Amino acid sequence: MTVTLADVAARARVSPATVSRVLNGNYPVAASTRERVLRAVDDLDYVLNGPASSLAAATSDLVGILVNDIADPFFGIMAGAAQSEIGGPGDGSGRAGGEKLAVVCNTGGSPARELTYLTLLQRQRAAAVVLTGGALEDPVHQAAMSAKLTKLADAGTRIVFCGRPPLPGGEAVAASLAFDNRGGGRRLTEHLVSLGHRRIGYVAGPRERTTTRHRLEGHREAMRAAGLYGDAGEAGRHPDVERLTVHGPYDRRSGYEATLELLRREPGLTAIVAANDTVALGAGAAIRDQGLRIPQDVSVAGFDDLPFSVDAVPALTTVRLPLFEAGARAGRLAMGKETPPPGGIATIAAELMVRGSTAPPRVG
Repeated sequence: MTVTLADVAARARVSPATVSRVLNGNYPVAASTRERVLRAVDDLDYVLNGPASSLAAATSDLVGILVNDIADPFFGIMAGAAQSEIGGPGDGSGRAGGEKLAVVCNTGGSPARELTYLTLLQRQRAAAVVLTGGALEDPVHQAAMSAKLTKLADAGTRIVFCGRPPLPGGEAVAASLAFDNRGGGRRLTEHLVSLGHRRIGYVAGPRERTTTRHRLEGHREAMRAAGLYGDAGEAGRHPDVERLTVHGPYDRRSGYEATLELLRREPGLTAIVAANDTVALGAGAAIRDQGLRIPQDVSVAGFDDLPFSVDAVPALTTVRLPLFEAGARAGRLAMGKETPPPGGIATIAAELMVRGSTAPPRVG
């Protein structure tokens, strides 16, 4: 049943006019009253009627693209590629054809803000929503996301995940384009092991993110297969893998500080794997500041193959994710220009890019 403005007013114990003033923001309302109205709006999942109120079930020309950090090239590349497909090239006349208005929503990695943007897009009857990057591994948040996305889908909004695994029970999602982070992490560590590295440190991302877990699982699969997966009871045979893993944000500072900590824990490290290329830059800076050379003393590897990776000195060995291609495909799926993959899920391959930042460890 459609929730009306009168329903919200009754729930908030105010007049319909007060609800209208709060939602339109065109009249001063007491803070406590405003909070009560907004809480009622959220509780009831009230959706504002746009100008075409008679077409309540219709979607608008708006498409939302949710990113953790638009300043991060990982998200910026995907969002830009998606936007190019959503906005369309146009015909040069300034007239709107089948294009949509793509709006990038920067969540800052906040679960609450992610849900808030989805609510705002629901109220605007967005035609589609593209969610990029790893997901938060929290059952409460996942349940809230699943409920919100289901309501969006029921209202006609097309939902696409880009670089993001499907939610448990995520039937509302039209398509999920997930990167093979686990396979990429495994191949990267296999490369280092094949060069002769045995003492390998790992700078991981935030613990609660799917991307972090999958990349770390791939790394540890390779270590285990090589007989190098130590624990506290096996430290005499090889380093404790848990001890040689440090978690932090996906930024340069995290890479720098975590690498200093890893070198303190294990001065004999010969290689460091970073959660992404930005983290790898910080790791490289820390290694140099300790008077060590890359790769002669310590090899460094990243993940993503961001544009600056090949220009690092030495060029960074990394795992290439086709960010632009994935973003463009997500944009086409959001627009209904492309048929969703079988079962709605596609795994996008990751490619190992071997460059100068990795080499066999020095002997003696």
